[in-house]
Amino acid sequence: MNQPIKRRLLFGERMLLGDGSEPFNAVIPFRLRGTFTLKDIQQALARIQNKHPWLRALISHDEKNIPWFNVPEKPVSIPVRIVTRKSEDQWQEESRKEWNTTFNYEKFPLIRFIWIKGEDVSDMLFAFHHCLCDGGSAMAFLKEFLIVLDNPSADIGIENPIMGIQDVVPSPILNSRRQKLKARFIGRLAATAIKWLPVNKKPVERQNDYLIHGKLDEETSQQVIAYCKSQEVTVNTFLSVALLHSFKKVRGKKSFNKVSCPVDIRRFAKQIKADHIFAFGLMIVISLDEKLSFTENLRAMQKSVEQKASKLDPYITMMVMESGHDALKSFTRLLKNGKSSNDCMFSNLGPLQIPHEYKEFTVETIFSPSVIGPLGNTTTLVVSTYRGRMDFSIMGSEGYIPHTEVVAIRDEVIRTIQSQIKQTAVS
Repeated sequence: MNQPIKRRLLFGERMLLGDGSEPFNAVIPFRLRGTFTLKDIQQALARIQNKHPWLRALISHDEKNIPWFNVPEKPVSIPVRIVTRKSEDQWQEESRKEWNTTFNYEKFPLIRFIWIKGEDVSDMLFAFHHCLCDGGSAMAFLKEFLIVLDNPSADIGIENPIMGIQDVVPSPILNSRRQKLKARFIGRLAATAIKWLPVNKKPVERQNDYLIHGKLDEETSQQVIAYCKSQEVTVNTFLSVALLHSFKKVRGKKSFNKVSCPVDIRRFAKQIKADHIFAFGLMIVISLDEKLSFTENLRAMQKSVEQKASKLDPYITMMVMESGHDALKSFTRLLKNGKSSNDCMFSNLGPLQIPHEYKEFTVETIFSPSVIGPLGNTTTLVVSTYRGRMDFSIMGSEGYIPHTEVVAIRDEVIRTIQSQIKQTAVS
């Protein structure tokens, strides 16, 4: 029997949760070659739930209507939905279905499992509410799931969960009078500004959501890495420049020349371990200098990204947000109803450190995760690399950017990547 555990949701988690009526779901699809029984899968899911308390958590509200993660003594199993595998792309259709299916979080955990069952090949999906965790955490529990699916008695340890801001922000900072005053001052300032910002009366009609997928072959993926090394820039910077360039080319005056990039908080806050179930992210916004060439922009953006990242302070950011719970409604309204001011969100998970050969099965591929929610422009590009191949998932909604334009943007990104690599090979 597990100990009951509970904690209040942090500001960012509450914002992602909303009132629970609109899904904000992420999906990780992966393809396995091998044969499985439902019992094998349920056993592996129970093992990861046993390691991570928040994978067992339900959500309840207190008398002030504040949501809490609540881990019951008797855990509720992760629900499994089974469909028969009929096509290679069925995982995309099931991903879209999962985006739009709310979690009944008072009765069930904030995570589900979908088994697209084939004879020798199965596609599997983890779908979870974004308030539960980010892509980094999800990759950690995917890795553990594969370990215990292969070997039910493997030791994956037990997570010591984050119980609140005090487990992330070092106590000398958290308890410093100066830092507390600074956080409260910034929080109040932001809350007041947000209250007075003009927003539309109602949110943009999202209309149909879509998922566009793309994969580079191994050779091109390796050439991208070699190209970035030769230019002394990260793959992230290269893809950001290609993305902004493509938005400009396809959308012209309708493009904003702005991409938001989440930055993994674990880089700065070492208290958050790789396998912690945690959803808090930091963000930077990047733009091109239209007077510069592609390669000049690479260098300029690399510099700008490093400067912006060096100024990120996860501790003060969290303290500011935690001081602003009473401004949550205004902040959410701004995100939902404010005018779109960026082209898209771009997240690169980098090379996934997950083995592909196991005793009982092989992992053919892991598709880049997808995520979609009700807080503003839904256009998002997620990139990851597995077994040497770069994989793209682009999500969006017709109400923000038409499907045809995003297909054109994807094709332009790939064309840009190829032409830049070719130029280097020639020169």
